[in-house]
Amino acid sequence: MNKPIIIIGNGGHAGVLVEILIAQQRKIMGYTAPQENKSFFNLPYLGTDDDIINYHSEMVELVLGLGTINISPLRKSIFEQFSAKGYLFANVIHPTAIVSPSVQIGQGIQIMAGVIIQTNVVIGSNTIINTGSIIDHDVKIGSHVHLAPSSTLSGGVIVGEGCLIGVGSSIIQGINIGNETLVGAGSVVIENIGNRKTAYGVPAKEV
Repeated sequence: MNKPIIIIGNGGHAGVLVEILIAQQRKIMGYTAPQENKSFFNLPYLGTDDDIINYHSEMVELVLGLGTINISPLRKSIFEQFSAKGYLFANVIHPTAIVSPSVQIGQGIQIMAGVIIQTNVVIGSNTIINTGSIIDHDVKIGSHVHLAPSSTLSGGVIVGEGCLIGVGSSIIQGINIGNETLVGAGSVVIENIGNRKTAYGVPAKEV
C-alpha cells in the first residue's frame, strides 16, 4: 500500500516532483519548508523539516524536493538525518522514463521525464536523474548524485558519491568520476577525474 507523502521543500524541483506524484495519484499530505508558500499547488503547509517528527515514520513516506546547482552536502544531510530516524524516501519515476528491468536503484531515487536508462545500471540512494538524461549499459552511479538535464553517460562509466554532472555534459565510455566532483555544463569528459575536483570544457579539464 502506498503511504501518504510529505514533500521536503517548495521550490522548482519540488514542483516537478509534485506534478509527477499527482499524475500517479499518490496522496500528498503536504510539504515542509522554512516558510509557507500559499501558491504551492494549494498543498497544506506542515511546518519546517523539524515538524516531520509529528508524523510517525511507519505512516508516511518522504520525497526530498531540493534540487542542486552546485556541490552541496544539504541533500545528503537531510536524507541521512531522516533515514536514521526510520523514515523511508519514495522513488519518483516519471511515466515517460524508459528504465531497463535490470536496473538496480536505491531509495529516494528521482527519475524525470524523457530519461533513458539501459541494462545493468546501478544507481545509489537519493540520486536525481534529471530531464532527458541518457545512461547507457553497465553504468554505476553513487548516492547523492545529481545528473542535470540532458546529461549523457556512455557504457561502463562510474560516477562517485555526491557528484554534480552539469547540463548537457557527456562522459565517454569507461570513464571514472571521483566522489564530490563537479562536471561543468556542456563538458565532454574523455579522461578520469579524481575526488572533489571541478572540470569543464571540451574536452573537460580539471581547474
